[in-house]
Amino acid sequence: MPVVVVESPAKAKTINSYLGSDYTVLASYGHVRDLPPKDGSVDPENNFEMQWEVASASKKHVKAIADALKDDPNLILATDPDREGEAISWHLEEALRKRKILKKDTPVSRVVFNAITKTAVTEAMQNPRQVDTELVEAYLARRALDYLVGFKLSPVLWRRLPGAKSAGRVQSVTLRLIVEREMEIEVFKNREYWSVKALLETPRGKSVEARLTVLAGKKLDKFDIENATQAELAQQAINSRDISVKSVEAKPTSRNPSAPFMTSTLQQEASRKFGMGARQTMNAAQRLYEAGLITYMRTDGIDMAPEAVHEARAAIKTKFGEDFVPASPRMYKNKAKNAQEAHECIRPTDMMRSADDIKVTEADQRKLYDLIYKRTIASQMSAARMERTTVDFSSADGQVELRATGQVVIFEGFLKVYEEGRDDDAVVDDDDKRLPQVNEGEAMAKASVTPEQHFTQPPPRYTEATLVKRMEELGIGRPSTYASIVTTIQDREYVRKDKNRLFPEDKGRLVTAFLTNYFRKYVGYDYTASLEEQLDHVSAGEADYKKLLDTFWRDFKATIDEAMDNSITDVLEKINDVLAPHIFPDEGDGKDPRLCPNCEQGRLSMRTARAGGAFIGCSRYPECKYTRPFGPPDPEAEASAIPPEGKLLGEDAGDNIWIHKGRFGPYAQRGEVTDDNKKPPRQSVPKEWKPEELDLATTVKLLALPRLIGPHPEDGVNVWANIGRYGPYLKHAETTSDRGGTNANLEGLDEVWEVGMNRAVQLLAEKVASRGGRGAPAKVLKDLGDHPDGGNISIREGKYGPYIKWEKVNATIPKETNAEDVNIDMALEWIAEKEAKKGTKKRAPAKKRAPAKKAAAKKPAAKKKAAPKK
Repeated sequence: MPVVVVESPAKAKTINSYLGSDYTVLASYGHVRDLPPKDGSVDPENNFEMQWEVASASKKHVKAIADALKDDPNLILATDPDREGEAISWHLEEALRKRKILKKDTPVSRVVFNAITKTAVTEAMQNPRQVDTELVEAYLARRALDYLVGFKLSPVLWRRLPGAKSAGRVQSVTLRLIVEREMEIEVFKNREYWSVKALLETPRGKSVEARLTVLAGKKLDKFDIENATQAELAQQAINSRDISVKSVEAKPTSRNPSAPFMTSTLQQEASRKFGMGARQTMNAAQRLYEAGLITYMRTDGIDMAPEAVHEARAAIKTKFGEDFVPASPRMYKNKAKNAQEAHECIRPTDMMRSADDIKVTEADQRKLYDLIYKRTIASQMSAARMERTTVDFSSADGQVELRATGQVVIFEGFLKVYEEGRDDDAVVDDDDKRLPQVNEGEAMAKASVTPEQHFTQPPPRYTEATLVKRMEELGIGRPSTYASIVTTIQDREYVRKDKNRLFPEDKGRLVTAFLTNYFRKYVGYDYTASLEEQLDHVSAGEADYKKLLDTFWRDFKATIDEAMDNSITDVLEKINDVLAPHIFPDEGDGKDPRLCPNCEQGRLSMRTARAGGAFIGCSRYPECKYTRPFGPPDPEAEASAIPPEGKLLGEDAGDNIWIHKGRFGPYAQRGEVTDDNKKPPRQSVPKEWKPEELDLATTVKLLALPRLIGPHPEDGVNVWANIGRYGPYLKHAETTSDRGGTNANLEGLDEVWEVGMNRAVQLLAEKVASRGGRGAPAKVLKDLGDHPDGGNISIREGKYGPYIKWEKVNATIPKETNAEDVNIDMALEWIAEKEAKKGTKKRAPAKKRAPAKKAAAKKPAAKKKAAPKK
């Protein structure tokens, strides 16, 4: 049987149901080969030879395909209909020929289909072709470029900018967009302006809101009313005049539907309407495609197959009536830079199946299908028809004019099904309200006249939707890469997403500052887009990919060598200068913004930590240990901050009591670190407390923790109150360092010092009960007395029978021995044996184990054994 190879097992299952038992359908599970992540995988000195290897996870899939071909060498490659799909087919064929599963002259067929439907698959099988060499070469060029940038530029970052993780050909340019937007926001100076609105009443008692458009006979621009004084004068000008209707103008207008989805617009709309990230959207779309419900989801085409257009028009007529079907089909052309339009738009495979008609239970997939279905149907529907009305009101002297606008929907058209969402930086039309009937010359009563203060707003931070939109406009990346790029810069911790907004992290700022200074050409928007165009020429067979690589590498290698000539100090100082407006803002007081506020001698500069990230430190370190977080100074935080050397609160019992800043937050300390006292008592400051406000008494109380409440009334084991990593808690164990025992949370910090034994017993019992008894102290069956080295010895009830307990030692009672017959001497012997075994695990000398076995007969021997435990 011929072997058909697709990319995913879900797709294989669907296609197998169409082709039947005459074919063997297998999955490659994505790419089968890649460049090893090491230096030398692309060799610029050897005509850019590329070393490929089959991924370890792919070996079993390649073997399964190879085994199937032993019976029938007829291989049909049916991977996805894009560059990546073509590359996977090429890789698989190359890997099989290398393994000699396919002979050099064995023909291999390549079939492509844009949708996984029986018709599309059957038609594709009847029209096979060969692997497209030009598409493969475009893939090879792209992969080599990405490798050369990643593996040659990233080490430069590691050596010259500690903490930076990686750089990428498109990733770094996308990061630059986010960083530069943030810098625009930081330097933005808002501007005040005012508007004046009047609530007018018609002779028939209806209200209409109008805005002031002409003042003193002059048409107003946005910033003409600059302050409250001017706004009050404008208000008085309206109030002091009679207002009447100057003109009423009604114009018919129409709105056409948006084009069907391509990859970028689908990601944008899913983000706007559902808050779905790019990766989340593509994962849901992938499942829908594999289930045969939609066409291929990685495309920058917005055209629709003629038969699909016909089906859409038929569906519209059936569901909404003939009025909603335009006289001729709608045609769409992509306006995006570098759009290839080689594939269809993203659309349902069956235009009659709405979201209610498909068997999909997963919420993301269902929402996305509904979005795709409605957008596709709407794209072929009639335009919406509206009537837009503009009413101008004026004073008799023409000194004051106001305007009201509104519209009425006369025919819904496509709006009956779908309306595209808006980005928050889009201009929102405020004129959709319906206006009351007014006639020219009618006098209007003034109900109120209200001035409103406004300030210009900085450009909004990118969402994933608006970022993808901007990448598309600039020609950066491709539909198949948008989701991975946006995800990668977040995974690298260069960018964080907060409430759907993208904020650059310190690492992202530093990497961008470094690249824009030392590799400016390669993070240029125009250069990146031109490189995409050159790759398009390769895929069209109009350019040689080896020449493209050679031209790129010559200049790029020279830039890398030049960057490596700069020392880390030079690099950081350069970045200091570039980021100075952000991290060292001039306060306008004539002082040097980089003068250290602690010693007033050193100069502040940005420093990087080995673990990544950055901070601001003094040039006189270690004499001056002043540091502050990366970013602009916070005067309030500076005023209340703990000094670099710590804050001395006073003395208690002959010890100085300090508050220090630590790696994991502020902490209290008793005494100083000395050669004799390398670990003085410390306690973390609870997050609910402000460290700069702590006084001596409170800090001494904090350092006294853990607090011993007393022995538990049921078993005599200690009960403690303490503050831990997750807040205040109780511990039922001999010591707070014991791993065993039961822990129970306390409600508030004050309870650590106030909780009594009765309350503690109740909370511990509730915790044990909530865990089904797990963690409860073992029941004491018999008290045997004290160990010669101190500490009680008892027989306790265990899961597997009675056992001996002494401090942290649990010794097994032999099966042939009745627990009631056990005495102190027998217990000491078993404890010593248990201790000896522990000593063996710790590789203790054998001579220390032997005396321990005589513990039952001679107590000093037991003491001798117990000594190493201390």
